[in-house]
Amino acid sequence: MFSKEESKRLRQDFWIAFGKSYPRKWIRYNTKIKGFTLKFHFTVRYAMVSMDIESDDLAHRIDLWERLVSLKSILLEAYLPTARFEDVFFLENQKEISRVYVKKEGVSIHNKNTWQETMIFLDDHMNRMESFFLEFKDVIEG
Repeated sequence: MFSKEESKRLRQDFWIAFGKSYPRKWIRYNTKIKGFTLKFHFTVRYAMVSMDIESDDLAHRIDLWERLVSLKSILLEAYLPTARFEDVFFLENQKEISRVYVKKEGVSIHNKNTWQETMIFLDDHMNRMESFFLEFKDVIEG
């Protein structure tokens, strides 16, 4: 087991190493669509890249979600064949969002031996997700 401080340090070390290995400006929160973000996740159990719809306005969230779902076959066929769509997804803080994501199991931010494969996974899948987003931003935005 790692102390809180050790865990925090490992997280910082990973993201610093990732930034140095893949030095580019990711879109992430800068989608220009309110409540719509692209995110990296790396925990002690998995790595994940996601498109999150976190709007507090439920009607806006549903509208964005329906537009994203209308592109589902394109996303799966041309960009991310293993993407999962969840219209209702609960974050750790119990906030309800909608999420499209790809996940890699069997890796851990606490295990440096899995960092390289995780970095490759995150880079590859975020590149694909960003390409999809940029190609279909106008459709998603409405």
